[in-house]
Amino acid sequence: MPSVVLIASPEHLPALRDRGDLGEVTAFTDAEALRALDLITRQRSPVVVLERLFAATSRGAALINRIKADPALAACEIRIIAHDSPSARRSPAPVDTAGVAAGAPAVAVTAPLDQRGTRRAPRFKVAGGVEMQVDGNPATVVDLSIVGAQILSPTILRPNQRIRVTLPNGPRSLRLNGVVAWASFEIPKGTVRYRAGVEFLDADPAALARVIEANKT
Repeated sequence: MPSVVLIASPEHLPALRDRGDLGEVTAFTDAEALRALDLITRQRSPVVVLERLFAATSRGAALINRIKADPALAACEIRIIAHDSPSARRSPAPVDTAGVAAGAPAVAVTAPLDQRGTRRAPRFKVAGGVEMQVDGNPATVVDLSIVGAQILSPTILRPNQRIRVTLPNGPRSLRLNGVVAWASFEIPKGTVRYRAGVEFLDADPAALARVIEANKT
């Protein structure tokens, strides 16, 4: 029988994993969210438990919405729990966690995500002509933050699509996994393109900060 998937920060994971009310648990740290999603998808996990602080991040919100967008995971129940709370609350809909305060109790917030993405990290316009690779295809970077990017792509992109991203980073490229948070179709001057917001799932903030510093306008 598929186990409950638990995702939390390393400091909170042991206490949550040992709780008796969650049953058999397969635990992942917040840095292993992509591995957790792979397991959730493969075993069609009936219950996914997210620690509140992780759920309040852009990575947590992207994970929640990715699960909710997958028809094969329609029966998956997502619960948000605080590490110091005795109970978990179910999240029945795509979650916008931007308003979860640090001291607030664990609740399921049911408003959808802002189409243009959350604003938890400063965004920087980048110099014209800076390109990234999305699944091996070129895309122009419009702006960049340590949690995501806005891009222009001649290749079709769809919301909740999982992608592999390569960013220029001096002599070595920075490779990331991501998810398309939103996408829109444009035809400027007869040229077809897609404008999209990408949320990074496994970003190294320090490495991205260096990329931003080297390319911002």
